[in-house]
Amino acid sequence: MDLFSSFTLGDIELANRIVMAPLTRTRSGESGVPNDLNVEHYAQRASSGLIITEGTYPSAESRSYMGQPGIVTDEQEAGWKRVADAVHARGGKLVMQVMNGGRVSHTDITGTDRIVGPSAIAVSGEVHVPTGKKPFPVPHELTVADLETVRREFVDASVRAVRAGLDGVELHSANGYLLHQFLAPASNQRTDEFGGSPENRIRFVVSVVEAVAEAIGAGRVGIRISPSHNIQDALETDPDETRATYQGLVRAISPLGLSFVSILHSDPEGEFVQSLRTAFDGGFIVNSGFSRMTTRDEAIELIDGDFADAVAVGRAIIANPDLVERWEADAPENELDPASLYGTTAAGYNDYPRLRA
Repeated sequence: MDLFSSFTLGDIELANRIVMAPLTRTRSGESGVPNDLNVEHYAQRASSGLIITEGTYPSAESRSYMGQPGIVTDEQEAGWKRVADAVHARGGKLVMQVMNGGRVSHTDITGTDRIVGPSAIAVSGEVHVPTGKKPFPVPHELTVADLETVRREFVDASVRAVRAGLDGVELHSANGYLLHQFLAPASNQRTDEFGGSPENRIRFVVSVVEAVAEAIGAGRVGIRISPSHNIQDALETDPDETRATYQGLVRAISPLGLSFVSILHSDPEGEFVQSLRTAFDGGFIVNSGFSRMTTRDEAIELIDGDFADAVAVGRAIIANPDLVERWEADAPENELDPASLYGTTAAGYNDYPRLRA
């Protein structure tokens, strides 16, 4: 295999194996409607084999950040259609990451009466709200009836995404957000059929994947996981427990014929990650870094060594909208400006220079 060769993930044909990772950038305003900044940002990066959007909320209650885009209203759907049309016009492919933040939020952000989670356990620390910082609130423990609503929200958002012209969806089950909160024993201390054992903790996630796959076609659906990432208090510190959970999850969804599993893990070449690849009958995307830069040499090694079908890249593609062209030519790269990762303007978002300006 070659990093710059074409590949097919389910129903999605990629021109190369470099995937733009989902990246929170907070440029969609209070309305959550994708705007001119978002259109330009994603279109600039259309030479990536696949773009996965930043986490996009499927309901007001699931919003985690100010400036985060949504896929709830007709206006938001129309905004995403503009983004998809611009990416497709430049030959790219675009998948929406559908993200319910669960307990990683605050009612000052969502404008709702509550924050939700698998159990009534708050995240430690503070959250940025419009007036500054506040402690994370104790979430409402989702009832079984609530879970049906949340599942339907994932389905409705995915239907909207495809109707807006995107090529598929990635269900966010990583980084400590709601679906990951169900997988992690520290955040899921339920005593019903959705908690306790690994088999029970994966149950809700599997049901969401199944429902979305049925609604829009499995070949358009991927899932992102981050075992043992231990972020935002979604702690997975027992290796045997973690292995049982994720082996169970991957084996349960493998028969569905999904487009891909995308895994964020510090050791993508290691036995654990590769055992998940073996268990999954579908495309396998790896992402080795969180808060560190994935390099050209590492990406080439992962593909040449057959450790993955594609590599998700974050920070390098923020700073280099033409990263594919730069890597193919082994050309110098722009340096990332960490201070402008989050903001409301084009600065640090759409103003990184191209190699051939």
